[in-house]
Amino acid sequence: MKQFKGKVLFLDRSDINTDEIIPAKYLIEISKDALRPHLLEDLKLSDFEPSKDIAGKAIIVTRSNFGCGSSREHAPWALEVNGINLVIAESFARIFRQNMFNCGMMAVELQQDHIDRLFTDFSGDQTIIETDLPNSRFIVSSGKTRAEFPFSISDFDRALVEAGGWVEYADQNY
Repeated sequence: MKQFKGKVLFLDRSDINTDEIIPAKYLIEISKDALRPHLLEDLKLSDFEPSKDIAGKAIIVTRSNFGCGSSREHAPWALEVNGINLVIAESFARIFRQNMFNCGMMAVELQQDHIDRLFTDFSGDQTIIETDLPNSRFIVSSGKTRAEFPFSISDFDRALVEAGGWVEYADQNY
């Protein structure tokens, strides 16, 4: 099972699409590793520099409709090869969300007021999120500030995560 703990990259925008996650010109690459340096290189946000802001981050917190656009597995792969196995948002594009779970990664929806609180209380700081998967909660800390946020995922998505992805799940169950 992948790790779902680490430093957070806050992306304060809705509708971040798959072409911003990994530009289409890199879809010809034949290895996941070739995607690594291009993650979010076309994302335009003030004060965001992919070359320095992504390094060392393991989790993304963002707004609504993350992963919209075309249905490409390369978007989760680009996150995965950069060590980002968890994205927390208000909502996801359906296919992107399922591609994340199929890869043994997590795309978890939190209600808007929880996302707002994450941005208000934790954005801009060295924030760490720990995932307590058995109890379905995130433990968020930054300095002396700490909070917990409950989440829910389906039993099947949980099984995919615990197995390490769809292929591993199928190997274990079929």
